[in-house]
Amino acid sequence: MKGFKTFLMKGNVVDLAVAVVIGAAFGGVVSSFVKDLLTPLIAAIVGKPDFSGLSFSINGSQFLYGNFINAVVSFLLIGAAVYYVVVVPTGRLGLRKATLRPCPECLTDIPGEARRCAHCGMEVGAVVLRTGT
Repeated sequence: MKGFKTFLMKGNVVDLAVAVVIGAAFGGVVSSFVKDLLTPLIAAIVGKPDFSGLSFSINGSQFLYGNFINAVVSFLLIGAAVYYVVVVPTGRLGLRKATLRPCPECLTDIPGEARRCAHCGMEVGAVVLRTGT
């Protein structure tokens, strides 16, 4: 039981749990943005963007390809919304994940600008990382 408690209290497990909760909440925000704002905007421009009624039959089997088209359009809209609302502004603000490098002693990944490995304590010397601005 002690090992299980140690596993649960590791930073990466807790970070993952927080990321899942935040991701689920953010997923609701993005879905609402697409459903309530982007889809009606497209409907106003090109007409009703609901393809669920499209289908064809072969030997009595119904193929609802309109639902597939709806799913693809929704995926593309959500992807575009996430890219332009989250990825692009984050990149412009310089909030990208720090560049990692291996520790020469224990080979764990450490931030590029670290002067000492957090895992084994070895001094590794800081490397000044420059990002294009």
